Amino acid sequence: MDLTVCHERMLMIRYFEEAVERLFLEGRIGGTAHTCIGQEAVAVGVAAAMGPGDVMTSTHRGHGHFLARGADPGRLMAELFGRAGGYSRGRGGSQMMMDRGIGYYGANGITGGSIAFANGLALDARLRGLDRVAVCLFGDGASNQGVFHETLNLAALWKLPVLFICENNAYAMSTAACAGLANPRVADRAKAYAMLGVPVDGNDLPAVRQVVSEALAYARAGGGPVLIECRTYRLSGHSRGDKREYRSRAEEAEAWAREPIARFESFLVQAG
Repeated sequence: MDLTVCHERMLMIRYFEEAVERLFLEGRIGGTAHTCIGQEAVAVGVAAAMGPGDVMTSTHRGHGHFLARGADPGRLMAELFGRAGGYSRGRGGSQMMMDRGIGYYGANGITGGSIAFANGLALDARLRGLDRVAVCLFGDGASNQGVFHETLNLAALWKLPVLFICENNAYAMSTAACAGLANPRVADRAKAYAMLGVPVDGNDLPAVRQVVSEALAYARAGGGPVLIECRTYRLSGHSRGDKREYRSRAEEAEAWAREPIARFESFLVQAG
């Protein structure tokens, strides 16, 4: 994926998520949805590094991951509207979509629910001799779930070809990372499982793509799993109706000044 396509994907995700928020406020979409405004560089940077045969598992905040991997935004929106032309024939909604054809093995409504599934995909690749790495995305809140620790331990024991990518967006619902994590550096947890742990600025798309590319090559060569922590910020609320009373507007203004799309556009201009 070249830089122009990366830029287009980031803009598509931003516009899609803004539309979703507007349509919910207008009452035209039911249920709930979790948007990823401000986190586009993680989704696109990861997808840009992945090979066509690699696979991805996602989270309840997965629209951006799905679009970055190549999903049709029309079909994705149709699913939110409960239409038969949606990815789950209108029956799954925001959190229950997948497309094996593009290596996207689905969002998940359970916090951390897709982490162990990624191990299964990696083990399947190992047993069948496939040139495939499983990429698992999850949030900082999910890193406190027991399944996170159990899965990383097993992946390290078996040296599975899997990347665990923590999308640390500073909040688990309304709980700030500094209040929910005894050590706010999630990448440090890799040491407990004798695997590589790599932090990266999640608002810097070229940096994310580079780190993930190197980790993919390492896992593909038999080096085993890697834990990557992408530090970013959720500019939107947790979900529909979230008034974001747990953080200040000054904090948000500072985060908007670091948002990834404008930052990437500046990078492109400087690169000519």
